[in-house]
Amino acid sequence: MREMLQMVIVLTILSVVSGGLLAALKDNTKEKIEYQQLVFVKGPAIRTILKDASNDPIVDRFKLKDGDTEHSFFVGVFDGKAETVTFESAGKGFGGDIGVMIGVNLTDDKIVGVGVTTHQETPGVGSLAKTDPAFAAQFMGMPFKDQFSVKTDGGQVDSISGATVTSRGVALALSDAVKIYEKFKPQIADKAKEFSK
Repeated sequence: MREMLQMVIVLTILSVVSGGLLAALKDNTKEKIEYQQLVFVKGPAIRTILKDASNDPIVDRFKLKDGDTEHSFFVGVFDGKAETVTFESAGKGFGGDIGVMIGVNLTDDKIVGVGVTTHQETPGVGSLAKTDPAFAAQFMGMPFKDQFSVKTDGGQVDSISGATVTSRGVALALSDAVKIYEKFKPQIADKAKEFSK
């Protein structure tokens, strides 16, 4: 009985120490992981959408909280004015969630660009949502309001051939982004002004 008690005490101490080390490791690497995701996962879409910005939108960013969720907004400065932001939303695709970065002009509420950041879609079919420039180009200049849906559902988004579910996922991400944008537009505009040159 005594040996059993000693074993339980030793295992408890090892568990507490291991848990503490893992928690400390997570806290110490959180910012590095977030930065790597910004640069290598979200960064390409952000830089493509805001390609002619005079600033670095990866650096010029801010966050807004929505309950437990935190949204990151990346600011693009054009002609000295910070009137364009990009932010990420997600929709359900064929293989899982599709991360979509959306760029919006704060003055006219129109889309300036769309780029897929993450997906698990079928290579060569659904993956075209990320790699086909024509798919992303169709969103340029669209009013950023209401609901987005694919044309087969009566909407305005041209589906990728053979990847309607993926296209619906991107449209769903845009519709979700509209809700975020409408909810926070005054705060987004105020925060973005801080980056004007």
